[in-house]
Amino acid sequence: MKRTAIILSLFVMTMAIAHEVTTNETNTAKTVVKQLAKTTKSWNGGTLPAYQKGQPEITILQITIPPNTKLPVHEHPVINAGILTKGELTVHTIKGKTLHMKAGDTIVECVDTWHYGANEGTNNAEIIVFYAGITNEAVTILEK
Repeated sequence: MKRTAIILSLFVMTMAIAHEVTTNETNTAKTVVKQLAKTTKSWNGGTLPAYQKGQPEITILQITIPPNTKLPVHEHPVINAGILTKGELTVHTIKGKTLHMKAGDTIVECVDTWHYGANEGTNNAEIIVFYAGITNEAVTILEK
């Protein structure tokens, strides 16, 4: 459990740190750290669950969603978070909650909640998602 917490902390740190290097007249660099997300709740207000037992496994996906595309209804059995790097994306739960995202926005996904994303725009939407799972377990389950 402690190892999982450490791995997830590293994952969140990696996601939450944006480096911007600037140069001044004496050619010294300054590192800027900007926290992008820190929460105990998902975007729809649900409290994040305890970490699962088992061998931790981090999965990082880059997902490109074409314009006018609705993803299948699905849920995540593990904690995950992402950042929309391009375009716009709207996330809907089947219980009627909605989150509108634009490039640069972060999301802490809902866990064990049926939902889907939709790119209603005219350009590709691209999101990088980090999953804190365990080996041999799915990070996404499609609705049957």
